[in-house]
Amino acid sequence: MGKNTSAIGVAVNNTLHPFAANYKWEDKGIMIRSVPGKSNFNAIDPNIIVSDSQPYLSFGSFWKGIMLVQLTNDLLRVADASAIINVASRKIFAKDTLLLNGAGNAIEAPYIFKKGNYYYLFASVDYCCKGKESTYKMIVGRADNIEGPYVDQLGKLMTEGGGSVLLKGDDKWYGVGHNAVVTIEGADYIVYHGYDAADNGKSKLRIEKLFWNSQEWPEIKR
Repeated sequence: MGKNTSAIGVAVNNTLHPFAANYKWEDKGIMIRSVPGKSNFNAIDPNIIVSDSQPYLSFGSFWKGIMLVQLTNDLLRVADASAIINVASRKIFAKDTLLLNGAGNAIEAPYIFKKGNYYYLFASVDYCCKGKESTYKMIVGRADNIEGPYVDQLGKLMTEGGGSVLLKGDDKWYGVGHNAVVTIEGADYIVYHGYDAADNGKSKLRIEKLFWNSQEWPEIKR
């Protein structure tokens, strides 16, 4: 914890059925890694989206925030490690600032979802993994282009602290976050974890339907 000694690896399989005869994960090695004192990102929380036949990897936690980079078409490698884009941050950093720790920039767990004409960038801010003391919440912004810039409902850039709150903790769930979005039979669902107030703050999986308002922003109705 607190260090960006991290890496994202990839493994492949012909099937997800554990009892199939050809079920076998093959390690394809490291896709991207971060090195303390050299990298301004943390190589965790990966998610892949394909835009106009080009695959992208979103990832990141703390340090300079959420990153985006193109992948090779086989999804096994970063296309150009020098072309990593910062798409969201809680703080504004000078371009050449080398961060020695990630303190204060509590943003992580990106998930990019295409809906209509927009790319929606979901992320989690503040702190997970603290049970009753968790302050995790989900934010969202959107862009016309996969590479951004992403803005929130007020037009604030997500690279400058923007991000509209989609869901936060309450008296039933102390903190909520690290979400994904999936479309099943024409309906959109958001998948995330929350800390259950009725069960001593234990982390549990949550799945809820995701709605879209007249301005094409996501909402969770309760």
